[in-house]
Amino acid sequence: MGIYRYIRNTFIGEYKTRDEIYKNRLQRWRKEPVISLIEKPTNIASARNLGYKAKEGYYVVRVRTKKGKRARKKPRGGRKPGKNYKYKAPGHSYQVIAEQKASRRFPQWEVLNSYWVGEDGKNKFFEVIMIDPEAKGVIELKRKGRAFRGLTSAGRKSRGMRSKGRLAKKPVR
Repeated sequence: MGIYRYIRNTFIGEYKTRDEIYKNRLQRWRKEPVISLIEKPTNIASARNLGYKAKEGYYVVRVRTKKGKRARKKPRGGRKPGKNYKYKAPGHSYQVIAEQKASRRFPQWEVLNSYWVGEDGKNKFFEVIMIDPEAKGVIELKRKGRAFRGLTSAGRKSRGMRSKGRLAKKPVR
């Protein structure tokens, strides 16, 4: 077994057993701002698997997203039974929401990918890998706004791009 497998198993074990290290980490993260730039990834195995490199031009941002349904807007067009509901589910996954938050906060950088790092009763925490297109030795991107166009791995899930073939929503080409 390679070193990254041990790191991954340790990280998952902390979460499943609700270890003290994990609880303290979440308490510290709750006090931080919603979007915070961090020096190095919390889970290096996942970060490296998704394209992170420890060199100039690669950054990691931790983002906190609220869990739960969203309150609906005020009723328009009358109070009909079809409009009589209090909450609605968000249109995107929490991971996609986190990527978009990070992209809005740092418009000069592009979102490469993201991964889950923890959750509690109210929040989910994701680390978003961002790259500076201006830096040397970084992947060249054709257009901006990857997070908003569904080009990250989290965005592809919502677009139905995980499977190929006749039964897929949209075939991969």
